[in-house]
Amino acid sequence: MEHGKMITLFGFLTFDVSTVLMTTISSIIVFVLAVAATRTLALRPTGMQNIMEWVVDFVKGIINSTMDWQTGGRFLTFGMTLLMYIFVSNMLGLPFMVGTHGEEGHLTWWKSPTSDPTITLTLAVMVVALTHYYGIKMKGTSGYVKGYFQPMSFLFPLKIIEEFANTLTLGLRLFGNIYAGEILLGLLAGLGASGVGGALGAALPMLAWQGFSIFVGGIQAFIFTMLTMVYMAHKVSDDH
Repeated sequence: MEHGKMITLFGFLTFDVSTVLMTTISSIIVFVLAVAATRTLALRPTGMQNIMEWVVDFVKGIINSTMDWQTGGRFLTFGMTLLMYIFVSNMLGLPFMVGTHGEEGHLTWWKSPTSDPTITLTLAVMVVALTHYYGIKMKGTSGYVKGYFQPMSFLFPLKIIEEFANTLTLGLRLFGNIYAGEILLGLLAGLGASGVGGALGAALPMLAWQGFSIFVGGIQAFIFTMLTMVYMAHKVSDDH
């Protein structure tokens, strides 16, 4: 299956309508989950509150593994939002994918927003930009710039290249894994619809791949959040 796109122009800007729609849906789902989990707090958590507290502890563990809590505690909310948003976005394209056939081919309306490189690279750019912001805020401009010339000044060009490489790898790793998973799911669904191997023969591999895709989606959300905190620690901690 080829991921079709419905493109619309707004002035000199180009938008993929399905990507904008699914990004909005992901944001709404994360907001609703957060509100539902914190609406009625209890000393003995149950249900949604229990899940949210598990997320808090999980992100705390990520932060503590990359920097001291006194420095990294301020990034707890950021890490939770990032983890939940990426996980929900990764999962959206798994249950079903709704499309119509137009003159230009198959238009996919329901998909994971993280299967679009525009979204994942935008997230990566925002993360790297935030690391620079907090690095300057916590170390001062002179102290932050000085770090690019340590331990030896001739390494400065390599450190600049590293910043671009981190941005690209952070975004493209997430995109590649989610996009490939949705492509294979679409191919398996197409085999069942066309009668190749029978609907049952296509359904079993599709269910197995969906289960594996849930695992991959969770791992990719964890890796993205972990690398974000690693990059942040490199900028804000004196011992990194």
